[in-house]
Amino acid sequence: MKYFNVVVLHKGRKDTFLIQSNTKREALTKAKLKANGGVVVKVEETSPPLEETLNQLKNELLDKLSKKAVNRQDLIASIRQLAVMTNAGIPLHDALLEISRATSNNRLRYIFEEISENINAGISFSHSLERYKNELGSLSVTMIELGERTGDMSHALFTLADILEQIDENVRKFKKALRYPLITIGAMGIAFVILISFVVPKFKAIFAKLHADLPLPTKILLWLEHAFNTYGPYLLAGLFITIFTVKYLYKTNEEFKYKMDTFMLKVYLLKDIIYYSQLTRFMLVFSELIKAGIPVVDALENSVSMIDNAYMKEKLYIVKQMVEKGSSIRDAFKETGLFESMILQMVAAGEASGQLDAMLEKVTEYYAMKFDYILDNLSTYIEPIMLAVIAALVLLLALGIFLPMWDLASAVKGHR
Repeated sequence: MKYFNVVVLHKGRKDTFLIQSNTKREALTKAKLKANGGVVVKVEETSPPLEETLNQLKNELLDKLSKKAVNRQDLIASIRQLAVMTNAGIPLHDALLEISRATSNNRLRYIFEEISENINAGISFSHSLERYKNELGSLSVTMIELGERTGDMSHALFTLADILEQIDENVRKFKKALRYPLITIGAMGIAFVILISFVVPKFKAIFAKLHADLPLPTKILLWLEHAFNTYGPYLLAGLFITIFTVKYLYKTNEEFKYKMDTFMLKVYLLKDIIYYSQLTRFMLVFSELIKAGIPVVDALENSVSMIDNAYMKEKLYIVKQMVEKGSSIRDAFKETGLFESMILQMVAAGEASGQLDAMLEKVTEYYAMKFDYILDNLSTYIEPIMLAVIAALVLLLALGIFLPMWDLASAVKGHR
């Protein structure tokens, strides 16, 4: 956002005020509205005031600390409310102002207030939204443009809310499915660390008095005990630093993200979860946009932008490039190597019959069913792994502690 000094001549007197805007033309439009019949003499870009810069930095910091950034649930609620209000005939400017007052999300409130001000200045809704594309998503901009083109903004907003709601529902299902395994693994790890740190040292003194060769499980336990009790804080700090570094690189380094995303598609179970979740999202957005009348290339561009996995995103981008060059969707899907033959046949049938939107909806339902099945049975898939890990840890503790005891008992009997 840029700042402009505006000079207005009103009743023989010059007034100067500051306007915040994206472009000089937009600033001039706002200045004319604010001039109250006066003549705008000059609009000149200037540096932002120090106080404004400090306030902006403070607000950004507070938003990050309070985690009040735009999240999907707040956005969905606001979009659905906006859809209801526009359907009732309330002007967009008034509806956006009302929603900005109602929302508890500071960042969303600021965005809606800015958009409302821009609409009042004669700037289109979609153009005003373009500046916040990274925060609200390219899908939001596309659906708003569709609403402006068709003149049915409420229908476009309802469709947008439905798509975002379905995506959010899939994310919630995924998190819920992971909750039980993560809690179990966490509890198991804490219990093992407590045993190593507090129980094993009690036996360490006994083992030291034996002056005998200790079995391998006991040596492993003693080595772990020494590592945890001597270097525990450093190991914990190293773990946090590693996690933070990986997350930071994943968010900021495209090459690292691509390698990580490619690797995750080779990991047992995780590959299926990522594959079906991403394709479900892609097909959901693509089918809804096609049904709403968006051109195929634009629909593909927005659908691909919703994909998080860099490897799959690269593959699906091939579809858009091939369709732009005149290829059929079926051939483009086949080129990616991501879609099975049954899906290719369904898409080909939809293209041939002119019922592509209906067939894409069936494909979406198929992927959603596969994704739900994996999530519903996630515990069944993970339980054998968890049981194997628990058995290994229990066996290590049992053998590590009791084997030297048995050797001691044998030695005592032999001595008699």
